Amino acid sequence: MSSILTRALVAGALASAAAIALLPGVAAAAPTATVAAGGPLNLRSGPSTADSRAGSVADGSKVTAVCQEFGQQIVGTQRTSPYWDRLSNGRYVADGFLKWSPARPALPWCTPKGATIAKVSSGGGRVNVRDGASTSNKLLGTLANGTVLAIDCQVWGQKVTGKARTTNAWNKLTDGRYVSDALVSYSKGLPTLPWCGQQPPTVPPSGAAQFIARVAEPARLGYQKYKVPASVTIAQAILESGWARSYLTRRDHSYFGIKCFGSPGTIALGCRTYATQECENGKCFDTTASFRAYRDATASFADHGYFLTVNDRYNNAFKYSTNPNQFAKEIHKAGYATSPSYADDLIKIMKAYDLYKYDPKARSSSA
Repeated sequence: MSSILTRALVAGALASAAAIALLPGVAAAAPTATVAAGGPLNLRSGPSTADSRAGSVADGSKVTAVCQEFGQQIVGTQRTSPYWDRLSNGRYVADGFLKWSPARPALPWCTPKGATIAKVSSGGGRVNVRDGASTSNKLLGTLANGTVLAIDCQVWGQKVTGKARTTNAWNKLTDGRYVSDALVSYSKGLPTLPWCGQQPPTVPPSGAAQFIARVAEPARLGYQKYKVPASVTIAQAILESGWARSYLTRRDHSYFGIKCFGSPGTIALGCRTYATQECENGKCFDTTASFRAYRDATASFADHGYFLTVNDRYNNAFKYSTNPNQFAKEIHKAGYATSPSYADDLIKIMKAYDLYKYDPKARSSSA
C-alpha cells in the first residue's frame, strides 16, 4: 500500500473522531426468537424454499439463531424479509416468521464453517470509516484494530491493499458508514455478502415455459436497444444459467456468466468468484473465475446486450441481427465461450423451444 493511501485508511489525522469498541446491535451471543408462523414452520437445508425440507418446528417454539444468510425473500407473519437464520441445529428458517424481543439483533453472517465474526484488521493502527467507498469520501471516524463490525452489505469501490487482502469491496456497516474490506478479517472465512441494493436471490422456475416467460421480455428489449436477436439471448440465458438453476444466477442474477477481468463495468454491482469450467484445445477443466453480479435479472440482460455491442470483436455478428443462427455462430467465432459446441448448442435450444417466435421476423431466418 502506498504511504499516502495507508495514511488515508489507517491512523487518521482527525484525533477527535470517535472510536467504537463494539458497534451497536452486534449480537454478543446466539440470541433466541419465538416461532410465529400460525402452525409448524418448515426447516430447510439452505436459505430458500428450493432447498430441501429438513423437518419442522412447532409454532410458539423458542429457537436459537447462530447466523444469517441473504436468501429468498419471504412474506412472513412478522415481516417480509430476505434473511434466513441458521439455527443451532444447522437448519434454516425464514426470518419473516420469527418474533424477536425487543427487536431483531444484527446477526453475524454465515459461512460453511459457521458464524463468522468480522473485525477490523489493521495490523495495529486505527482504521478510518467514511461516507462512501473511497479514500476521497468524507472521514466520519476511526475504529481500533480488533473492533467487531456489523456489516449490512458491500459496494464496489476504490481498490485497496490492506492487512487482510487486496480488494475493491467496501463494507457498508449497519450504522451507514463504510470501511474497506481489505482491512477486515473474518473468524470463519469470508461470507457471501449481498451487494448494496441487490434484489434477494431467486428460486429456479418450475419448468421451461416458466423460465422463458420470465426472460422473454428482457430479451425483446435487448433486441430493441442493441439488435441482439431475442432468440439467441434466451438460448444463451438457458445454456449459461442452467435454466436459472446455477448459483451464479440465483444469487447474483447473472444469466450470461459475463466475467469481470478486474472490473464489473458500468451496469453490474460488483464481482464475485465462482467455480466454473473452461475448455482449451478441445479439453475442458474445472477452475474458478470472477463474474459480474447484478442488482436483478433486468440488469443482467441489459449488460449482455451492452457487452456484445461495445466489444469490437463481436461487430461482425451484428450483420446478422435478423439471422439468429448465424448470429450465434459469429459470437462463438469471436470467442464468447470456450466450449467447441457452443453455437450448435444454442441453435439446438432455439429450435427445440421455437425461440425464433420472439424475434421480429419470426422464423424467416432460422434455417
